Amino acid sequence: MRTLIVLGSIIYLLSLTNRLNAQGITEYNSGLRLNIDGDSSKYFRLLTWHQVWMRFNDNNSGSFKQGVPVGQTTDFGLRRSRFMMYAQMDRILVMTHFGINNQNAFSGGLDGTDGKKPQLFMHDAWVEYGIIKKVFHMGAGLHYWNGISRMSSASTLNFLTLDAPIFNWPTLERTDQFVRMIGIYAKGMIDRLEYRVAVNDPFKVPGTPQVNVADYNPHNFRKAVSGYFSYNFWDKEDYVIPFYVGTYLGSKRVFNIGSGFLQNAKAMQSLSVSGDTILHRMTHLGVDVFLDTPVGAEKKAAITAYGVFYNYNYGPNYVRYGGVMNSADGGGPLRGNAIPLMGTGQIVYFQGGYFLPKFKNNTRLQPYAAYSHAWLEGLRNATGSIVPVQVLDLGLNYYLTGHHAKLTLNFRNRPDFTNINNIIYRPEVTVQIMAYL
Repeated sequence: MRTLIVLGSIIYLLSLTNRLNAQGITEYNSGLRLNIDGDSSKYFRLLTWHQVWMRFNDNNSGSFKQGVPVGQTTDFGLRRSRFMMYAQMDRILVMTHFGINNQNAFSGGLDGTDGKKPQLFMHDAWVEYGIIKKVFHMGAGLHYWNGISRMSSASTLNFLTLDAPIFNWPTLERTDQFVRMIGIYAKGMIDRLEYRVAVNDPFKVPGTPQVNVADYNPHNFRKAVSGYFSYNFWDKEDYVIPFYVGTYLGSKRVFNIGSGFLQNAKAMQSLSVSGDTILHRMTHLGVDVFLDTPVGAEKKAAITAYGVFYNYNYGPNYVRYGGVMNSADGGGPLRGNAIPLMGTGQIVYFQGGYFLPKFKNNTRLQPYAAYSHAWLEGLRNATGSIVPVQVLDLGLNYYLTGHHAKLTLNFRNRPDFTNINNIIYRPEVTVQIMAYL
């Protein structure tokens, strides 16, 4: 209770500040941009942002910290700290994006033993050539032009919720480098149909297969092929860079339906009863719908809604566990705030939010909710029945100047799978301070 009071006080005190309120979203225009020519066809764009988290967590049973059992904890962390720059030169686009993720005083450090000096690494490094302007572009490098779903290429600058659900990136830090792979891609828009397809080299990854339980194949040399296709029914979105907007805050009227895939032959392996290695094709499919539109008589409010269905196939009974910026260790894969994130099976996810009219001093409020329900074949109780993974998030965005400066308060009801025959739900409360330019 004391922790909740502290977090609530922080939100209240920050809401009293007026220094940023005087700056509206429109005053930023296109941000830090340098036009090289008169008609703006050649330019250089810079972006930088930080997302700082303050969190209360009721840890899963059996969690430890430095060998000491821990129950409820509070911590501070740097969820993301990034720098991005890209340049448009007639038909050529050059992208560079680097930064750090998930640093707290306990983890995320360079040597893996503490949280100090996290490695600054490349997120995106690619070049693109516009063969037919807007219709057909090709690029190559370390890129984020992903398949499966809209959220698989989500922007981290304008989430509706506190964060992504993570299972939207099914090979995260396995065969990809923080959701990026090295390869070639094609993208463009034909009338109202936006498409992106890619052929990539999967990164090497260790794997420990078991009998009838798949894991990654360390000898996977096949190309990974992905694609995503989205039809823009209302306003057309901007696809210069790959990052899909999470919520437009009423600035656009968007309704899109999309579908995508990711497949990689021989990406997974398992063992037969006799101990022989069996190779499996990884095949992931997704179908989603996105709606964002102003509402009300004067169009001063807005609603955002997104839903997606994933069908993931990693091979038999594969399950991956994890928790974002986990502050505990020990106790197996379900330490701290970890849950079964993804695996062979189906996942349904929905999020929705309501962008209220002006609050005070031109600030805005946006309550939201998100819910995921996963049926993973590797999660079975003593009776052999699949135990679903259900996660509920409720939150509130407080926009000081749109997405450029905002506070987010998020409550998560998280399942503790330490004992699959007796699932306990635990609270997790996070306050985020975010700013970008």
